[in-house]
Amino acid sequence: MKLRFSLFSFFVLLAGLTACGAQQTPSTIRVGVALYQQNDTFISTVAQNLQQFALEEEETHNIKINLSIVDGRSSQSVQNEQVDRFLDQDYDVLCVNMVDRTAAAVIIDKAQAVGVPVIFFNREPVLEDLRRWEHAYYVGLPAEDAGYLQGGIVLDAWEQGGVDRNGDGILQYVMLEGEASHQDTLLRTEYSIRTLTDAGVPTEKLANDTADWQRGQASIRMHQWLSEFGSAIEVVFANNDDMALGAIDACLEMGMTDLPLIVGVDATPPALEALAAGTLAGTVQNDAAGQAAGILSLITALVEGQNPSETLDLTDGTYLWLHYTAVTRENLDAFLPADLILRRNPP
Repeated sequence: MKLRFSLFSFFVLLAGLTACGAQQTPSTIRVGVALYQQNDTFISTVAQNLQQFALEEEETHNIKINLSIVDGRSSQSVQNEQVDRFLDQDYDVLCVNMVDRTAAAVIIDKAQAVGVPVIFFNREPVLEDLRRWEHAYYVGLPAEDAGYLQGGIVLDAWEQGGVDRNGDGILQYVMLEGEASHQDTLLRTEYSIRTLTDAGVPTEKLANDTADWQRGQASIRMHQWLSEFGSAIEVVFANNDDMALGAIDACLEMGMTDLPLIVGVDATPPALEALAAGTLAGTVQNDAAGQAAGILSLITALVEGQNPSETLDLTDGTYLWLHYTAVTRENLDAFLPADLILRRNPP
């Protein structure tokens, strides 16, 4: 199956026209970007970075990149319809942040039928689906690594003292989880606690519940747990930053001044502000800019007729893996925007 487009042919033609003195006119690449939910803080950050990097790429390569970004509103059927419209309208590349990671096969088969490469990101489809076509790719980070690093932040704090409030030698915690059965939910939850138990730290789970990555839902859960357990909660693990911020909201709304140790994942701007303020103990950077740059690198390689495996560091010709980074107050300045650094460290 050949790809529908090849800008490589365009560049060859363009070079010929330029040599003959013809005016150089940028080509246009049409990219359909389907998000699982646009009001997700992290996903919206990825989309914003993608838009910014596309503008920079246009200036560098004298091409036009039209990004059409649509919101799946957490509905796989809605997202499938959006993908169908992109394909019907002859878009050149699909970028898909799946609502349901187990439903990628339908999208891959439709894209393959018309020769449109598809780049999945942030929500990893199952391996069997990605293997259906050589031009199905994934850009993201291994979910278990986020769990290891989040657990490591808590382990460091435990070893430094001050976490074991009741002095019983056991770490009492609650867990705010993302979507039920979601891969990131399962792996971040498992490996954050495994990091502690592997290090010999006794743990006791007081409560856990899903909050679907949402700040508001997490606040509701945390209100309930604080009413039930109060200061017995020593640590709050949250599978993402929005839920960690929801836990902080609940603590502050209930008048707490001595908050439990709260950790998240993503390193979103609001979470970094909370970290600077001292209400969040740590987070794990889920590299939004890196994902956007990786997506754009794949798009560029494909439309220039290159083999991405030869120009990018792909695993099995399919996966472009990035790396998480733990963020605490010690290294926070490396991740803060300049205005927050000035407020944190005034001259």
